[in-house]
Amino acid sequence: MRTDSSPLSSPLTIYRKDYTPPAFLVDTVELGFDLDPHRTIVANRITMQRNPDGTNCDIVLHGEEIELVQLRMNGKVLQAGEYSIEGVLLTIKNAPDQVVLEIETVCVPVENTTLSGLYVSNGNFFTQCEAEGFRRITYFPDRPDVMAKYTVMLRADKATYPVLLSNGNLIEEGDLGDGRHYAKWEDPFKKPSYLFALVAAKLVCQEETYTLNSGRDVLLQVWVEDGNLDKTDYAMQSLKNSIRWDEERFGLELDLDRFMIVAVGDFNMGAMENKGLNIFNTKFVLANPRVATDIDYAGIEAVVGHEYFHNWTGNRVTCRDWFQLSLKEGLTVFRDQEFSADMIGSDSGRAVTRIDQVRTLRQAQFPEDAGPMSHPVRPDSFVEINNFYTVTVYEKGAEVVRMYQTLVGRDGFRKGMDLYFERHDGQAVTCDDFRAAMADANGRDLRQFERWYSQAGTPVVTARTRYDAVKRNFDIILSQRSNHPDQLPFHIPVAVGLLGEDGRALPLTLDGGTQEQGATTVVLELTEQEQIFRFRNIDERPTPSILRDFSAPVILEYDYTDDELLHLFRHDSDPVNRWEAGQRLAMARLLKLTAQVAAKQDKPLKLDTTFLDAQRALLIDDTLDPAFRELALILPSEGIIAEQMDVVDPHAIHTARQFMRRTIGTELRAELLAQYHANQTPGEYSPDALSAGKRALKNLCLSYLLVTPDAVTLSLAQHQCEQAGNMTDRFAALVALIHSGVDASAYLQRFYDDFSSEALVIDKWFAMQAATPATDVAAVRKLMAHPAFTLKNPNRARSLLFNFTNANPSQFHAADGSAYAFWAEHVIKLDAINPQVAARFARSMDRWRRYAPALQAKMKAALEQVAAQTKLSNDVLEVITKALAN
Repeated sequence: MRTDSSPLSSPLTIYRKDYTPPAFLVDTVELGFDLDPHRTIVANRITMQRNPDGTNCDIVLHGEEIELVQLRMNGKVLQAGEYSIEGVLLTIKNAPDQVVLEIETVCVPVENTTLSGLYVSNGNFFTQCEAEGFRRITYFPDRPDVMAKYTVMLRADKATYPVLLSNGNLIEEGDLGDGRHYAKWEDPFKKPSYLFALVAAKLVCQEETYTLNSGRDVLLQVWVEDGNLDKTDYAMQSLKNSIRWDEERFGLELDLDRFMIVAVGDFNMGAMENKGLNIFNTKFVLANPRVATDIDYAGIEAVVGHEYFHNWTGNRVTCRDWFQLSLKEGLTVFRDQEFSADMIGSDSGRAVTRIDQVRTLRQAQFPEDAGPMSHPVRPDSFVEINNFYTVTVYEKGAEVVRMYQTLVGRDGFRKGMDLYFERHDGQAVTCDDFRAAMADANGRDLRQFERWYSQAGTPVVTARTRYDAVKRNFDIILSQRSNHPDQLPFHIPVAVGLLGEDGRALPLTLDGGTQEQGATTVVLELTEQEQIFRFRNIDERPTPSILRDFSAPVILEYDYTDDELLHLFRHDSDPVNRWEAGQRLAMARLLKLTAQVAAKQDKPLKLDTTFLDAQRALLIDDTLDPAFRELALILPSEGIIAEQMDVVDPHAIHTARQFMRRTIGTELRAELLAQYHANQTPGEYSPDALSAGKRALKNLCLSYLLVTPDAVTLSLAQHQCEQAGNMTDRFAALVALIHSGVDASAYLQRFYDDFSSEALVIDKWFAMQAATPATDVAAVRKLMAHPAFTLKNPNRARSLLFNFTNANPSQFHAADGSAYAFWAEHVIKLDAINPQVAARFARSMDRWRRYAPALQAKMKAALEQVAAQTKLSNDVLEVITKALAN
């Protein structure tokens, strides 16, 4: 798949069109590890056979940052002239059809700061092999379409590493007689090398025996460092809920005798689905009310579910190549979204989770679609695959999967999943294979739907309407366009409803449609450049509710009047579109205010009473779920506002949004105070949806009240900060205080002192300060000098650096360019430590061309400073090169 051997200045590009099957297939892998942090010896015995579908006679293995000690083929030691090593490739030419390779290598885990391959964290051994980390452990055909059965022998000092874990089932363990011990693991299922894992550590576990629906008992374990066992209950419960949900929703059962989760503090990702041995960032395992917020609890449930669901959608059926990454990730994100929604168990709860998903798309994925790293859900090329673990592959990929369900229905989607597993269990396949299963199981032609995988960018759907009062017809005219002129029309499901003047949902009769009698929502299938959809028997001009439940990841253009938006905001039975109407009302005013600030007009800023009255009415409507009210009252973020502007002025955006927040806080003061008190959650903490929703609404009220604090509201925040019985409330009160502009240093210090031994809470401590508008570059540098800060830990680096550049735009875009210089300096520093983290940090400058010329010039200079480095990883080089390219 490698197409050239270009120098660093023009990095190697890999193209999907160049895919060829592997020359050799691997049947079995036997691995032996003698674990030592300074010198780990890896013995690797591979049985291989020529692939009848292959086109090459050579064995090609991958290896990186490892020392080859010896190589034997079919019992014979190969000499230097009988194989070649060039870059990361070891090649044995003209190999026989049946091969047994025995490879001995050495690696140095303690020096592996990339956290890819085998590395040491807090004195313990862990692995991360997706996407291409296994080659940092031993030479191997490290590609996802090479699947084999693994047997693993681990040997290590027993006192230092009493726990030895690997994939599958434990088949033997014992002492070696010299203070060392061993454990032998066998994985009965074929897997690609990226799913290999080992852990050698001093850990403790919570374990339970769990009975599957079939009656079979399995062992569930959550492994953590000593002192964290009191924070594992929620992860264990989430795992049990995930197992039960997958059995009931998709008929999929856990296939191993045990399932293990291991938490590690140094981890590049959220978690990893290694077969039977999931390795997690501690952020998505550890929780109790003292240290974790409601958001943390929700994240643990989602990520535990996600990684467990990968056991089938990713492990049992995996990707043919890395271009197909969304085959497993988009599908599994959709599955974890559905799981989290089902766990809430109410229509309003499902709506809240859906709104959160839409916010993520608009905040992160739509900008990616419009930026230099834009790529299809199934990319056509990449330089570094780690750069394509993106919101497009994951979240937009999940939206593509969701559209299947929208088109064929929930039962039809299950039929498609059943056929997918029937056809492909134990195989490495493509996105097209999944699409074919959905189409064939439901008798649908989904050929046009393929364009969602192959065409980049966010489609724009424009809607127009007309009403014929005499014939009682209401027409919706939909058209689609793309920023890419050569793109073909997408297959777009557009769910719509119609509201009468009294706010009721009208029954719909679509001309030529097959909807159920009395249906109030129908799905229009837009497949042409423009189509007309006619509804009959409409007795009054309705207000259209278009793109209900955000039925497709598109930008909707419809010229709503304020009155129509207010009507939807008050009455729409679809909660997502009700929320959307409020966002549109707010956005129109924010853009107007931003323009006024940017123009430096002398007239004072104003916010109309119509908008404020709508906000007030929703705030006090106790018939609505508190979590929904909280989301509906949050203004569009500064980042989302920026996406609506041709030339971004971050300082004007910040000023306008703060003015609107201040006005809401002042004009709705009485109602905000009343709702603050009405949504208290006394008693024992629970992360259930209703309690979490009440806390969210209460704390949003507090944040509005603290924009312009007075003695009463300041006292509320201080009391909550001092007396809160859970991290959600304490954290929210402290954030409100430091954003209010009052001196909160004593509260910040007390927070640090109380939680100095809790790494995840100290991450929050850094993050809240980084995102405060008063925090400039000098303040960030001061925080970096704190003894608790280190660039080597990804969570800590993200908490401070990423939050400053991504969540504090008014300071990151300081007029003097100091923050851009800071960014360049730390991209370079991070790249020398951990290229994956550095590349993600580098993406803070993706959209530099959208800013005013003075800022553009400084941003470009910072990008060029990074590009000029002689030793850049491919991870960072790809991001910087694409950002600078026209």
